[in-house]
Amino acid sequence: MTMSAAEYWENRYRENGRSWSGRVNASLEREVAGIRPGTALDLGSGEGGDALWLAHNGWAVTAVDISPTALAIGAAAQQPGDEITWISADLAEWQPPSTFDLVTSCFLHSEVEIPRGSILRRAATAVAPGGTLLIVGHSGAPHWPRLDDGGHTHPRLELPTPDDVYATLFTDSALDPQGWSVLTSALVERVDAAPDGTAHTIVDSVLTLRRNE
Repeated sequence: MTMSAAEYWENRYRENGRSWSGRVNASLEREVAGIRPGTALDLGSGEGGDALWLAHNGWAVTAVDISPTALAIGAAAQQPGDEITWISADLAEWQPPSTFDLVTSCFLHSEVEIPRGSILRRAATAVAPGGTLLIVGHSGAPHWPRLDDGGHTHPRLELPTPDDVYATLFTDSALDPQGWSVLTSALVERVDAAPDGTAHTIVDSVLTLRRNE
């Protein structure tokens, strides 16, 4: 029987405990620096590293993820004064209730199929006029073997470039590219640690757009 995305991610977080560092993604920290805090929507928030950083820096955050366990880890790390609403939902079906000054989606990749294109287009519609859309993804396979607990390599993920993501948003869609300004469209290097602790250079795909007022 094929496992659903909800089952896959909930099982992963339950079995692995904390899966990520809890730190903000470097590309989000860099791209958001200098933007006046307002309301933010973090799609695929996982254990909340980005949502927590945004809240610490004055944003009112709505963090959405398919795994209740992941959200519980993030909520446990929330500090007094952090304004975060944690929502457990399947992004394939979830509809944003309003518009936001910032909408982010960092590393929304899945080894179980998800409608990534439609999720990102819906994310764009949730950006308020004058607001920012940030989409960060892996640009290629990690530079170390990705092994599950059984010792088998995971299937290769679809890892689009910034141009690919831009085309996903605006080709044959209701979104008008004339209504948006490109702030960043780049492959950005960063140093990350492999599971054995050694440092490796990773390249992220970063697309940042501003919705025209």
